[in-house]
Amino acid sequence: MAIRLFIDGAAGTTGLEIRERLHGRSEFELLVLDDAQRKDEGARRDALQATDITILCLPDEAAISAVRLADGAATRMIDASSAHRVVEGWTYGFPELIGREKITNARFVSNPGCYPTGFLALVAPLVRAGLLAADWPYTVNAVSGYSGGGNALIDRFVADPDIAFRAYGLAGGHKHLPEMQAYAGLAHQPVFSPSVVPAHRGMVVDVPLPLGALPGQPSAEALHAALEAFYTGSAFISVAPLAPVPAEILLLKSAAPWDGLALHVCPSADGTQARLIARLDNLGKGASGAAIQNLNIMCGLPETTGLRL
Repeated sequence: MAIRLFIDGAAGTTGLEIRERLHGRSEFELLVLDDAQRKDEGARRDALQATDITILCLPDEAAISAVRLADGAATRMIDASSAHRVVEGWTYGFPELIGREKITNARFVSNPGCYPTGFLALVAPLVRAGLLAADWPYTVNAVSGYSGGGNALIDRFVADPDIAFRAYGLAGGHKHLPEMQAYAGLAHQPVFSPSVVPAHRGMVVDVPLPLGALPGQPSAEALHAALEAFYTGSAFISVAPLAPVPAEILLLKSAAPWDGLALHVCPSADGTQARLIARLDNLGKGASGAAIQNLNIMCGLPETTGLRL
């Protein structure tokens, strides 16, 4: 029997990409609401309570409301919003860090944010290994394609081709910071500098490290070896060779959907500094691809099914 699946918010960017990845998959019976029903609370409640799994592709407050609408049913949920990422009772849906068995048995799974996916993939294993200090004041420089901001930001960039770069979150307090701190095991939230460029998709997350000033003065070689060991055998996350250091890392406007994650350790020539860099698709491993990966795990299906790697 097919698994009954409902995407609440299927008309948004993340929801549309999830539907693309589900195309042709006979394991699922997709419940679809028409335009009028999507805005009808009763119809949404019926859908939320009638399906085996619901994927929430909604703003935070709407996601919280959807959980209430499903109250009393046995529906399992994957929430792509930031509403439940550090909430008790929800499992953080980063299989490589949290463990697949926890997601397999979870009723409520919260998809990681796109920026935190890159940051945590780089930093969390190294803090766990004792190579990076939990109480260091880390900084994060990151750039994303405009699709990460949803339909409103997409429309803004399309309507105004003169925008070349958008820095935001200048007063701090970005909604991704709590999960970045919690799942990296940090004593302090990092200083986070997010930005957007005029490309539809793609993301680079850059964590600069003054190796000579860090406790224990870890080497780039040790950091790289630890990341390689941590992600050995991963179908999703790759670690580039330590040398040669790439001359450049590009985001392309023509980039196709991609559900992987590439990590780099880039040391300075004298070894006193390094940059940890993650490249991903903000709509892939950063959103819709991660939701499908979690869905596959929750349903006992091959983890990579339907994904572009």
